[in-house]
Amino acid sequence: MDKISIIFILFFLFVVSNGFSQTSYSFKIETGFLNSRYHYVDIDPGPNWQGYYLNGENGIDLNIINGINYKDKFLVGLGLGYLNFEGINGISVFSDFEYLPIKTRIGPLIYMKAGYSHLWNQYENGTGDGLVEIGAGLNFRLSSDIHIYIKSGFMMTQQSTIIPFRLGFKL
Repeated sequence: MDKISIIFILFFLFVVSNGFSQTSYSFKIETGFLNSRYHYVDIDPGPNWQGYYLNGENGIDLNIINGINYKDKFLVGLGLGYLNFEGINGISVFSDFEYLPIKTRIGPLIYMKAGYSHLWNQYENGTGDGLVEIGAGLNFRLSSDIHIYIKSGFMMTQQSTIIPFRLGFKL
């Protein structure tokens, strides 16, 4: 092995070990109120049409998210959620991205979720649709490992636009 290969391997190991030393595991649990606004798909009713997937029902959700923090500013995670829109049950599976631009005791956060939701509504076997949510909020750092946050944004799923209001804990 020549000297350049050895230097490259040592540099690579240094970068990888330095990057892993700045990451940590994170667990989040959050709940939210989902305020249904309108349908972004306008359907011309046909003979088998049973109504919109969500007919203006407001809902609640409960999410559990496991992820990795990088430098206590950026979180990437996978989440699983339970949905309930006035008696219509469902689940969601999503990826979660969160960024804290300022590392202070109280600071802003920006987030995005992308995934899939499935509701057992009036259609046989229910309906499944993509889920996209973007928004912002406030993060309250109680200690170096415990955070409480509130956030709101804009969510699109099940052919409806929803405004979520969330409260969560990050450990």
